[in-house]
Amino acid sequence: MSTEISALNNRPVIIGGGAAGLMTALQMAPEPVLLLSKAPLGAEASSLWAQGGLAAAMGGDDDPALHLADTLAAGTGLCDEAVAHRIVHAAPAAVEHLARLGVAFDRRADGGWRLGLEAAHGRNRIVHATGDGTGREIMRALIAAVRRCPSITLLEGVEARSLIVEDNAIKGVLAVNAHGPLVIDTGRVVIATGGIGGLFLDSTNPAGCFGQGLALAARAGALLSDLEFVQFHPTAFDGPSRPMPLVTEAVRGDGAILIDDTGKRFMADQPGAELAARDIVARAVWRHRAEGHRVFLDARKHPGAEFANRYPVISAFCKMAGIDPTTDPIPVRPAVHYHMGGISVDIEGRSTVGGLWACGEVSRTGLHGANRLASNSLMEAIVCAQWVAESVQRASGGPLKTRAADALPPASDPAAVRPILSQGLGVLRDRHGIERAIRSLYPLANGRSAAADPALVGLMIAVAAWRRDESRGGHYRTDFPDALPSAAPSSLSLAGALDVARDIVESGSSLSVGSAQP
Repeated sequence: MSTEISALNNRPVIIGGGAAGLMTALQMAPEPVLLLSKAPLGAEASSLWAQGGLAAAMGGDDDPALHLADTLAAGTGLCDEAVAHRIVHAAPAAVEHLARLGVAFDRRADGGWRLGLEAAHGRNRIVHATGDGTGREIMRALIAAVRRCPSITLLEGVEARSLIVEDNAIKGVLAVNAHGPLVIDTGRVVIATGGIGGLFLDSTNPAGCFGQGLALAARAGALLSDLEFVQFHPTAFDGPSRPMPLVTEAVRGDGAILIDDTGKRFMADQPGAELAARDIVARAVWRHRAEGHRVFLDARKHPGAEFANRYPVISAFCKMAGIDPTTDPIPVRPAVHYHMGGISVDIEGRSTVGGLWACGEVSRTGLHGANRLASNSLMEAIVCAQWVAESVQRASGGPLKTRAADALPPASDPAAVRPILSQGLGVLRDRHGIERAIRSLYPLANGRSAAADPALVGLMIAVAAWRRDESRGGHYRTDFPDALPSAAPSSLSLAGALDVARDIVESGSSLSVGSAQP
């Protein structure tokens, strides 16, 4: 294996086998590129599980300007409007490109796009494939295209453990496979490792997605932004399975309603009702459950008898749980679903470290702001992959010296972190709960155990949440329930997070700090 790796040195390295990583690799063809995937392709990618689809202004009554307006409204003042404008205007062409790659999108009888409606969208603009199996179908097509592409060298079963950095520039990747450590000499790395759901007890994400890319970037010296904004999907299937199966928002777009154990439709009088922004619906469900109620999604009338045809994946796991959506309400509860924050990048995916890019959920482009608009995530990954690939190709990739392997960091295990974050950084937060989380995470993050990297990511999320003394989008503080008059993105370095955490731990009491400051 060492000989093989040596022969592949000085190529761009993409870390992550989800939609963002696969699409970036494809867009770089014919330049040779290495694609590292810890698991077999698709096995641990959140993209595979995506039910909702891709948001794009494909309908005759729609326009990218309307899509942009909905995106900015959902982001509650924290979207980068110029970035969002460029991304949503590129979305229709990205859908067409996926279709050319072989993605079998759902069509009407006349051949036109079958477009669904999801929360906070003013038009039907969600492009689906096989009903609620959009992510699976996109991953099928992308994986097939990657395996056909001669310029992509795919290394499955290879896990990146750290980045080699000198003078704030990437010099290599320290990885490991079944045979031991690997040093890959490269000056160009793209992180595309997905989200953070695996850091929480209740999540719709694969358990293997627990912020590894954020840890790699933070330890390499990159700035991270808006980490406090975690999106909880309001309708995860309330059962024993972990990760939790998702009941896509499209079901509510088809007319399903939320009821409690008494049959009451408890969101009927709220603006937007069940199709309000996700953070609003998640808080309503969370509070209703806190009052002692169970919550159900009632699809018995809408879509009713069409449920199994429209949502075969959901129908299958409901059947396994003994539930028939045409006759039984579906039990649901909020669960961690998406992270709006991530590695700070520009529109081309460049981080604050030379030679380091990020794409997909692990990045913070400015599209989502404080609250991602439904189905904008897959779309962002596909669209931005092209710009990331072009930027990487333009960057210098000169020869690098061969390096010996440094001490290999341990394999990560987030088990110790999950209960801490779940208790302190849930749907509803307050200063005391956040500080308790920081005090618990700080010694783990400073250690060398398997919990170190997950604790580090959790600590940075907690510090970002502690510093934002307001409620906005996916960050809700019960002690600061109102939004500030103006919004500013947050940014955080590893050193800055550790400094704040150390002060909290050593003080033993609340400190005062300006909101959302770097």
